[in-house]
Amino acid sequence: MDKLLALDIGAGTQDIFLFQSDQPIENCVKLVLPSPTVLVSKKIRHATELGKDIWLSGTIMGGGPCVGAIKDHIKQGYRVYSSPKAALTIDDNLCAVESLGVVITPEAPEFDLFSIELKDLDMMTLRRALSLYLVELPTYVAVAVQDHGHCPSGSNRRFRFLHWEKFMLGGGRLEHLCYRDIPDHLTRMKAVQETYEGAILMDTGAAAIWGSLTDRRVAQHRASGFIAVNVGNQHTLGIFLQEDRIWGLFEHHTRILSRERILSLIERLALGNLTNEEVFQDGGHGAYLHPDY
Repeated sequence: MDKLLALDIGAGTQDIFLFQSDQPIENCVKLVLPSPTVLVSKKIRHATELGKDIWLSGTIMGGGPCVGAIKDHIKQGYRVYSSPKAALTIDDNLCAVESLGVVITPEAPEFDLFSIELKDLDMMTLRRALSLYLVELPTYVAVAVQDHGHCPSGSNRRFRFLHWEKFMLGGGRLEHLCYRDIPDHLTRMKAVQETYEGAILMDTGAAAIWGSLTDRRVAQHRASGFIAVNVGNQHTLGIFLQEDRIWGLFEHHTRILSRERILSLIERLALGNLTNEEVFQDGGHGAYLHPDY
């Protein structure tokens, strides 16, 4: 029997699927839980309500809600202490983190603090929760997260698209975005793999697009090519895929987009006249079309 635990860790939820080859796919265990960054943000806001300073340990994880809670905690006049690794969740530039008022120190101060561990993957808690239902977790784990990449200076949006461009010029094969050996710049993915050795990692948007190929209606257009769009809580990714190769894409912030704007981006991508600068100046990450698109 083959088993695989798959997790999509987003800004609002973590979507969990336990595949078991001896079960109809409808009977496999599925969970939709609050994302780790939401859980951490709730712990921080609880500390704020208690009027306590906090200590952040652990590793790099998704930001968003938890970073907002950290900033609000400091605005309320309370202190935030953090290990260097955990502080990278806030910003890749530790000087920028300190400028927010976070005190970075390798060890927790020796006085009473509200301690919070940062990590995207909490296998111990998940294992404990599912054990109540007599469900055992498998050895094989696949995790999807969005990783902008380590960018201590300049725009991380531009940095992300430099790597998209390099990837697409290098062949753009979708399966090459699925990592056992993670590139050095993808520090959030590396942190997940340090939390659970052997985990397979993939970007959330690319994983969603790849997953769409299992739909028979989508698969019918695989040879001729099609545009697939993944609309997440924070990011919207549109990709033109032919066979297993990405030829063009755009990525934007979902909160900025209207229905009409998404449709316009899709149309422009289809026509091949969508530019990186246009999307970037609109507040999105960018766009890239292969020269042979």
